[in-house]
Amino acid sequence: MKKIVIIGAGASGLMAAAQSAKKGNDVTVVEKMPRPARKVMISGKGRCNFTNACDDIAQLIANVPTNPRFLYSAFANFMPRDTMAFFENLGVPIKVERGNRVFPVSDKAGDIVDALVKNAKSSGAKITTAAAKAFDFENGRISAVILEGGGRIPCDCAAICTGGKSYPATGSTGDGYALAKSAGHTITEIRPRLVPLVCGDSFIPELQGLSLKNVSVKLIKGGKTVYNDFGEMLFTHFGVSGPVVLSASSHIDGFENGGYKLIIDLKPALDSETLDKRIQRDFSDNSNRDFINSLSALLPKKLIPVIVSLSGTEPTKKVNSVTRAERLRLGSLLKNFEVNITDFYDIETAIVTGGGVSVKEIDPKTMRSKLVDNLYFAGEVIDVDAYTGGFNLQIAFSTGVLCGQSM
Repeated sequence: MKKIVIIGAGASGLMAAAQSAKKGNDVTVVEKMPRPARKVMISGKGRCNFTNACDDIAQLIANVPTNPRFLYSAFANFMPRDTMAFFENLGVPIKVERGNRVFPVSDKAGDIVDALVKNAKSSGAKITTAAAKAFDFENGRISAVILEGGGRIPCDCAAICTGGKSYPATGSTGDGYALAKSAGHTITEIRPRLVPLVCGDSFIPELQGLSLKNVSVKLIKGGKTVYNDFGEMLFTHFGVSGPVVLSASSHIDGFENGGYKLIIDLKPALDSETLDKRIQRDFSDNSNRDFINSLSALLPKKLIPVIVSLSGTEPTKKVNSVTRAERLRLGSLLKNFEVNITDFYDIETAIVTGGGVSVKEIDPKTMRSKLVDNLYFAGEVIDVDAYTGGFNLQIAFSTGVLCGQSM
């Protein structure tokens, strides 16, 4: 029987604990928060989108922009169908919603957390409330986990499953990075992922609260498209948010070498020629109105003054006096509505953390450190992250299971 210490009772740590305990090991999970899996409790706005019901490993990999190939073995070992069956077998009914997002039928993240904790404990793992501070080493191996306040837990193996730095109120404060560094590991640059974006345009406050559906977006850097998507987005008091924006944020490396532009196609179902015909019809129906009063069938109310201002056409100009050039400029604006991205919003608001323990120093087939042969990793502390839709929790579950089986 091995003595195993797992640091962090989140999604990956609880999964690893259950798997390791089922193999007959003496497993202790060290969690600094009073209750386990606090971040899982707030995921999906408290509803917990805990996986994505895609059954194709290539599709899973395609939804991981950072180091996707590293996760191949973990995914192959524990797929979304396994996650779904796991929770159903623990008595949690599940449902699949738009985009293959999977939720508990109850829409309560607490049901997922309770199942994870119950499974770990019933498998034989112990959960203790304490904060891991450091490792003791003997002959290049970890011999004990040192706790804040002076406690010490001897171990044959240890796993760092502490999460990242986003949502620090849930306990994700980057503790795992210091522990990994103390074992010689490289920590890649920590940055927010799946985070709202700050925009520098003066019109942004006017659009606060405006939600756009069925729009197409392109993220541009230096004239090159680095990401494109289709779906929903939201204007906030500081910039933009919503599903397509959060996914786009995962393709921003930083703002040191210049900013990014988000080009929004407000009418993606219409090509430029068809859109122009549509505008001509609307103009024909409103020929005696002022320009600013002729767009209500074409645009949301909040967007009209902004579009009119950007178009350069006088708001009070009669529609029957609008020139062809002005009309075409309006159409071009609707197909290429541009906002300038100047920064990430706070990492504390990010859904996940980018960066972490370098995947070059972890064996992808076991989650074991290549530097310290009795140290393992799982979950967000590793330099991997995915898009919204349940993929990040699936990473936690898949790496946690593989970590627990390997220890």
